[in-house]
Amino acid sequence: MNKLTIRDLDAAGKRVFVRVDFNVPLEDGKITDDSRIVAALPTIKSLLSQGAIVILASHLGRPDGKVQDSMRLRPVAERLSHLLKMPVSVTGDALGAGTEDAIKRLKPGECILLENLRFHAEEEKNDPGFAKALASYADVYVNDAFGTAHRAHASTEGIAHLLPAYAGLLMEKEIEFLGKLMENPERPFAAIIGGAKVSGKIQVLRNLVDKVDVLVIGGGMANTFLLAQGKQVGKSLVEPDRVEDARAIMESAAAHGTKIVLPSDVVVAKEVTRGSEYKTVPSDKVPASWNIVDIGKNSLDAMRKALEPVKTVFWNGPLGVFEIPTFSVGTREIARFLAGRAQAGATVVVGGGDSVAAVEQQGLADKMTHISTGGGASLEFLEGKELPGVAVLLDREPASAGGPAGSK
Repeated sequence: MNKLTIRDLDAAGKRVFVRVDFNVPLEDGKITDDSRIVAALPTIKSLLSQGAIVILASHLGRPDGKVQDSMRLRPVAERLSHLLKMPVSVTGDALGAGTEDAIKRLKPGECILLENLRFHAEEEKNDPGFAKALASYADVYVNDAFGTAHRAHASTEGIAHLLPAYAGLLMEKEIEFLGKLMENPERPFAAIIGGAKVSGKIQVLRNLVDKVDVLVIGGGMANTFLLAQGKQVGKSLVEPDRVEDARAIMESAAAHGTKIVLPSDVVVAKEVTRGSEYKTVPSDKVPASWNIVDIGKNSLDAMRKALEPVKTVFWNGPLGVFEIPTFSVGTREIARFLAGRAQAGATVVVGGGDSVAAVEQQGLADKMTHISTGGGASLEFLEGKELPGVAVLLDREPASAGGPAGSK
């Protein structure tokens, strides 16, 4: 990675503004998954141990520039206090005299959490005045929020033009793992791409098809590929306007010697609901009034066989209607299989909400090589796009230049 990180920063006595991704799921005011908070702990602890004054900032949900009590960060501050074993207070607002006073009272080795940044519409608009107000709190900026690095917001891009800007340890880890996938993966290299729609992942597929040795396609997006093969998919979710894209990707795979694995049999249901009648059929025998909701056993076996020899795997997206347990079998089985491959020495990187959920629900997260905290950001990275929140960080000078000084 060619960006300066907090390893290059002497943070002692400095006020450090750390953009974290604490956009965690809440139910009845309780955090149901704190993995994003846990992922940020190494950076926070490192800065605090150096004697920095740490100002944490995050968004939560989509309040659309308005104060929403259900999206306040108090539960996050409470959980963080527990994890750090020290009190972490949350400000009443991201801006204002009260917030400024609270920050001024902080001593080295203490931290505070700003209230939800997106209570201010200026955050998502990357408003220069809002970025300047945030920058006024600190001497140094650190971005550890890979999950929002693909957004040019005031706290992810604007502020980094106003302060020396470094990558946090989580950001460093994400870029290193994903960068290695694209630049120097151990082969054979496979990608498993699932999810509902092919349209959202066309660029990823185009960018990966000549880089991987095996491309496994599942979920609703596979239906468009089946249609491109001339198969009927009944009432299934499908994008007829993307059939030509799917056909072009399959032609590119053939030209590059990339093996594409599509479902050979599928689970179909009369309705995409819990308790609906379902059965397994060949992928070219889908009844006209039924919906494809999961991969079948033969498909699962074929995917396992294709993935058995690979040394590197990237997985994004479920292979069926994961939110309905009956139709999550393929996704859960692939998660178990990949955990086994990782334990056998393969590099397995998982990114994307439902695929990560499938791993975490089965207690397999610590068996994978890396769980990416950024679904959209990891996809855009793999599309080959430059992420605004990464591009703006200080560059590391070539080793021959000597010293850690950087430039934007």
